[in-house]
Amino acid sequence: MRNVTLEQVFMHPITQKYLQRSGIAHAVAVAEYAYIFAKRFKVNPDHATKAALLHDIGHYTWYRDGEWDYDLYKENDIHAIKGASRAHKLLIRIGEDRHAAKQIAVAILLHTDSYLPEGELELKPLQQVVHLADEADEETGGNHHYKTIEAHVALERIRALDTQIEKETSPEPVREII
Repeated sequence: MRNVTLEQVFMHPITQKYLQRSGIAHAVAVAEYAYIFAKRFKVNPDHATKAALLHDIGHYTWYRDGEWDYDLYKENDIHAIKGASRAHKLLIRIGEDRHAAKQIAVAILLHTDSYLPEGELELKPLQQVVHLADEADEETGGNHHYKTIEAHVALERIRALDTQIEKETSPEPVREII
């Protein structure tokens, strides 16, 4: 049984505020990719889609002289750290299981290595799924953050994911043998 649906996460004003900054179309697409990868790697699809949806809510827009500066962003960004913290607080606030909220937040923290020192990081399956899903929708120069989607289309796609997740996570009905 899920405590919180993806739609509840998506519709929350905090989520909407930060997804406006990082790109709703990208967030929805990454959630959809995460669902596919979660099935492939036998990862909890509810946790994977929530982490994927929220993975960029820590973004800060890096501008220089009124223009988006991708190099400045790559050099100074810590959006995964800020996003993990925001997501954890949001999920706890709306009633997500505390253990699940922590797993989701850590997956957000580790969805990118852009802020980490050089070296290899061993990702757990949920973290790997979110990383792969983000990479699947990535475009050169951060252009994936500027794709657009109509609000009603985004909501329809989120609801479709919720339906699929419910089917995956609901226990099979018990049949009585007569």
